[in-house]
Amino acid sequence: MIQLLFPVIFGEMAVIMILLFKTPLRKLVIMALDRLKRGTGPLIVKTVAGVIFVMMLITVYSIKEIESRPIDTLNPTDQILFSRLVLEASLMGFLLFLSLMIDRLHHYIRELHLLRKTMEAAKKQNRAMEDRKSSSSDEFKVSGEEISKLKTKIKQLESECETKGNEVKAAEANVVALKSQSEGFLMEYDRLLEENQNLRDQLQSIDHNLSHNDNKKNT
Repeated sequence: MIQLLFPVIFGEMAVIMILLFKTPLRKLVIMALDRLKRGTGPLIVKTVAGVIFVMMLITVYSIKEIESRPIDTLNPTDQILFSRLVLEASLMGFLLFLSLMIDRLHHYIRELHLLRKTMEAAKKQNRAMEDRKSSSSDEFKVSGEEISKLKTKIKQLESECETKGNEVKAAEANVVALKSQSEGFLMEYDRLLEENQNLRDQLQSIDHNLSHNDNKKNT
C-alpha cells in the first residue's frame, strides 16, 4: 500500500506545482482535469476518494486499537505494525488533502480564466461605447458645423430678400411716380390739344371774316 501511495502523492504534488506556475504544461493539465470532471469522471473520483477515506478510517481505528493495548503486551511486531499504520494513515490523509487542493486550484483557475474573459469583453464593450461616443460626437460636431453654415446662408438669403424687397419698393415708388408724371403729361397733352383746336377755330373764323369782307368790297 505504501509503495502505491508514494507515487500517487508525488504525482499530485507535481500536478499542484504545474498548476501554480503559468507554463505550457498547465494548459494540458487543465484540459485533462476538465475532461476528468465530465461525464462519469466525478463519480469515479468520488468513489476512489471515498474508498481511500474508509481505508484511512479503518487504519486509524487499527492505530487506536493498538494504542489501547497495554505497553507491556506490545511486541516489536506490534510496534512496527503501529508505525506502518500511522505512515499509511498519514499518507492517505495527505493524498486526500492534495486531491482537494488540486480540485480547488483547478476551480479557481477556471474562475480566474472566466473572469479575465468577462473583463476583456467588458473592456471591448467599453471601447466600442467610447468609439460610438467619439463617432457620435464627431457627427454632432459635423452637424453643428452644417447647421451654422445653414444659418449663415439663411441670414444671407434674408439680407438678399430684404435688399430685393427694398429694390421692389423703390421700383414700385418709381412706377407710381412715372404713372403720376404720365398722367400729368396726358393732361398737358389734352390741354395743348384743346388750345390748338381753339386756335384753329379762331383762325377759321378770321379767314371766314376776311373772305366775307373781300366779297363785300368786290360787290
